[in-house]
Amino acid sequence: MRGRKDRAGALGDAELAATWQAASLMLGYPDRELLSRRPLLRRAVAGLPPLVREPLTRFLDHLDVTPPQRLAADYVATFDHRKRCCPYLTYYAYGDTRKRGLALLRFKHAYRAAGLVLEDGELPDHLAVVLEFAATGDLRQGRRLLLEHRAGLELLRLALTETSSPWASVLDAVSATLPPLDDDLRRAVARLAAEGPPEEEVGPAPFGGPFPPSVPPVGARS
Repeated sequence: MRGRKDRAGALGDAELAATWQAASLMLGYPDRELLSRRPLLRRAVAGLPPLVREPLTRFLDHLDVTPPQRLAADYVATFDHRKRCCPYLTYYAYGDTRKRGLALLRFKHAYRAAGLVLEDGELPDHLAVVLEFAATGDLRQGRRLLLEHRAGLELLRLALTETSSPWASVLDAVSATLPPLDDDLRRAVARLAAEGPPEEEVGPAPFGGPFPPSVPPVGARS
């Protein structure tokens, strides 16, 4: 795949990997470790094309000027308490139905095939984990997982944008690494926004109800 370009020649494989790795870190819990990595992230982002460099730089600027306690509170309020800002991609497609368990297995199998395992407490469909896998494990398979769950990813991006969340900039960068939305995908996003994830007849969890709690991801580890 070396040398392949994405978005009409805008991003090559190395730039995709750098973007996804940076976005993965930025979507993690804003603890001391993340904040200490800001200089490294700025250096990594500085060499990327504008369509991903600019939104990622906006988020780094936000990290620079926001007190750590405020960052932590905003993260919890965004990903734990805002019902449409779920960072777990399979939830958008499958809700809490039995099919979601099978979808999670697909993520785990992809990680295992690349020689990666998750740390205890991590779910394989957390967007930050998927992005780290795509960046450091298997670019092609990671991109496939992102595209398979593109409607949910776009719904998360729109929800963050509507609430003026600083994390919307990170999702803007991720979306920019993928092909432009076609009409079918736009309809899928609109339908998902209107109807929510599917429900089972017994024990459904409505889209307007609680989402699964977010688990601050450390990422896939070899």
